Amino acid sequence: MFNKSVLVVAPHADDESLGCGGTLLKHKQNGDEIHWLIVTQMSSACGYSEEAMLKRQEEVLAVTQQYGFKSVHQFAFSPALLDTESKSNLVDAFSAVMNQVKPQIVYTPFRNDVHSDHEVVFDVVASTTKSFRYPFIEKILAYETLSETDFNIKPGNTMFSPNVFVDISEFMEKKISILKLYASEMGEFPFPRSIKAIKSLGHVRGVQAGCDSAEAFMLLKEIIK
Repeated sequence: MFNKSVLVVAPHADDESLGCGGTLLKHKQNGDEIHWLIVTQMSSACGYSEEAMLKRQEEVLAVTQQYGFKSVHQFAFSPALLDTESKSNLVDAFSAVMNQVKPQIVYTPFRNDVHSDHEVVFDVVASTTKSFRYPFIEKILAYETLSETDFNIKPGNTMFSPNVFVDISEFMEKKISILKLYASEMGEFPFPRSIKAIKSLGHVRGVQAGCDSAEAFMLLKEIIK
């Protein structure tokens, strides 16, 4: 019998690991059931080669095995074009997954990330986590994504301001090993999706949490029953 059902929503494969890889591993160790929703998918129509698409499929399978996801749901929406999709189509697709997984905890990207896909995904998550339609949802948290959250330059009170920190000290090395599976998405420092940058952010969040390494979140909603 599992403790909680957890759903991480990733606009693109690798967002889940950048934002909450260690936290997902901790959920798994604690006996929670973890599920993965990948919103976009490479396609030839978007200019991706057969080789690139096959490589990404292999990466997703390998990452799934490393985390031990109970289920993986991948939509076929085109990367970097979610803002051209019908919101009703997106809501219908998300709603079906929510009702199938019935998560108590949902992790979503931050709305003010630079990438437009992240903003769209956040808004659709907001539409598909209403308590009167999805009463099983107890907690919604936004995660930060290196190369997107940290490059927000919108004026005003739009910055990522974490108020939840998860100690992932014992999971940092496995988080890194999983991210290495995304060979095409990683780069050498000072590229933001580099091992050094990921570990550095983990240490900064760890300082805020009083531990070696942590992941940070914004608690958006919590219902205590």
